[in-house]
Amino acid sequence: MMLTGFGNHFSSEAIPGALPIGRNSPQRPAFGLYAEQLSGTAFTAPRADNRRSWLYRLRPSAAHPPFTAAPPTPNHGKTAANPNRLRWNPREIPAKPTGFIDSITPMLVNGDPETLSGVTLSTYACTQNARNQVFFSADGELLIIPEQGALRLFTEFGLIELAPLHIAIIPRGVRFRVEIPENTARGYLCENHGAPFRLPELGPIGSNGLASPRDFEAPTAWFEDRDEPFELIQRYGGALWTTTLDHSPLDVVAWHGNLVPMKYDLRRFNTIGSISFDHPDPSIFTVLTSPSDTPGRANADFVIFPPRWMVAADTFRPPWFHRNLMSEAMGLITGAYDAKAGGFAPGGLSLHNMMSAHGPDVTSWQGATDAVLAPHKIDGTMASMNESCWPHRVTQAAMAQAQRDYDSVWSGFAKAQIPK
Repeated sequence: MMLTGFGNHFSSEAIPGALPIGRNSPQRPAFGLYAEQLSGTAFTAPRADNRRSWLYRLRPSAAHPPFTAAPPTPNHGKTAANPNRLRWNPREIPAKPTGFIDSITPMLVNGDPETLSGVTLSTYACTQNARNQVFFSADGELLIIPEQGALRLFTEFGLIELAPLHIAIIPRGVRFRVEIPENTARGYLCENHGAPFRLPELGPIGSNGLASPRDFEAPTAWFEDRDEPFELIQRYGGALWTTTLDHSPLDVVAWHGNLVPMKYDLRRFNTIGSISFDHPDPSIFTVLTSPSDTPGRANADFVIFPPRWMVAADTFRPPWFHRNLMSEAMGLITGAYDAKAGGFAPGGLSLHNMMSAHGPDVTSWQGATDAVLAPHKIDGTMASMNESCWPHRVTQAAMAQAQRDYDSVWSGFAKAQIPK
């Protein structure tokens, strides 16, 4: 069973009677449990923005030895700011057994976790369960976007079964471990260092459209009572830190609040489009947004390009040529992307940084220009885009793996012939 809604106050208990009624932190919680508040925003944040949950667990999460710095991973450092357009092939599945945490490779980085700004975009490709390895990020909330293979997320709040065309949101600080039901799993990971993701305002669209709050699912309470060694890993200040516990830290018996992990099926997104001419800006495809201090300029937007009808008249239907204040990082979950005829495969990644000119390649442009403008459905595809108002820096590992000929997709455009 999953609880549904976004931003709502949920409650769940794995054992009847574990959840206190009327008091968040009673003097004597049921069964000798320990009450703990997890805060995702400042205590004094406006009520509408405040995110927090109360957890009732077998042991205090404070009971752990010191964390020690894990060895740094080579080639994860940032390169210099770069205005060039970049694109990557899908990652190869590792030949040796590799767990989810070990497989995470940062690709694009902006902002700074210490100033609560920006995002880190990574890919993962894993082949092994890490049964006694639990992870959390103090640097930001995690948006997990599977592209190939399912994931089973055992969180402090309960179990989330995640498959391609689903996404999961894991709040900052929430602990979880990952199992792989199939032999392999691959996808994208967005670590949001800024304000927590929320649903975008609908404005003139009205009360319906885009992602519906009721389609976001939170898990029901579940816990592990295992007295055996566990490795607890956290990301802090952009680095990994580790400690060892003598028990599973996933020992929350009951909880309530509005700071919860959730999953969402991207196929439930209600796409909005034009029914007259032209087509609206891609902001109409926004699933989630993390606002910045400047209204209307997002620290991060998560956008999708799902199957949809294209019915407008006299309209060039793929994304037009454009330069954008926002930096755009795109991934492909399934199918083909309508603005690129080749070179951008599921599991791949592209970057068009702030004010970098981009748009369709020659083949896609010519096909859209010559198309008979009858109603047409783009089907069998799902692309995603992470937009940010900050320019991305590319990691050393990512720069070494970038396609070398990406700029060539914009060669071959003939000069326009104007009357003399």
